Amino acid sequence: MNIHLYLASNSPRRKELISLVKWEYNHLPVEVDENPLPGEGGSDYVARIANAKAQSARHLARGNSLVIAADTAVLGSGIDGKMVIYGKPKDAQDAKDMLRALRGRSHQVMTAVTVLRTQDGMLVSDRCTTDVPMRAYGDAEIEAYVSGGDPLDKAGAYAIQHAGFHPVENLAGCYANVMGLPLCHLARALKKFNVRPQLDVPSACQAGLGYNCHVYHEILSEGNQERLPA
Repeated sequence: MNIHLYLASNSPRRKELISLVKWEYNHLPVEVDENPLPGEGGSDYVARIANAKAQSARHLARGNSLVIAADTAVLGSGIDGKMVIYGKPKDAQDAKDMLRALRGRSHQVMTAVTVLRTQDGMLVSDRCTTDVPMRAYGDAEIEAYVSGGDPLDKAGAYAIQHAGFHPVENLAGCYANVMGLPLCHLARALKKFNVRPQLDVPSACQAGLGYNCHVYHEILSEGNQERLPA
């Protein structure tokens, strides 16, 4: 029996990424409350939101289906040294404040990927974390970047792939994760449902993004997934 894939996302970047490996899917935009809970850690936050997106889209999927959902957060230190979850900026000023807080320092980008089988509610959840070193861009660069509107729909107020701003330097981890959908993690989650890509995922990802990845062997070596009940 054929399995239909649905991507529960409003992100054009996630649609771009999943298309790199030629998975055939339908698009289901979803809306969930993405505000962190009091005292919620980054790992719990992204997992909760990704699962909420999958569950929200479940009733919209048809037939024998798998719903794919993901959530990405930028995790950095605040001025008091405590972990801060940087979501999407509220406005241009908030975007500028985020970019100033992140520049010249390293932070983490964490994405949770959830695959939900609509027939029985089985979930496979996976997480990817990438250390992201930001270059010391100047205030004038921030002003120019924010004025173009690009940061306003992105966690942490930046896109790693933006050619004009190029905020990140010397990245060594998963590039696709920083864009919002770690494809090797998605591939190993889908494998639990006997769904395999038509193309070699690491090769297609690196060719599509123009990035030489050094971590895909480790990611695809199995492990770190967690099955969750319905």
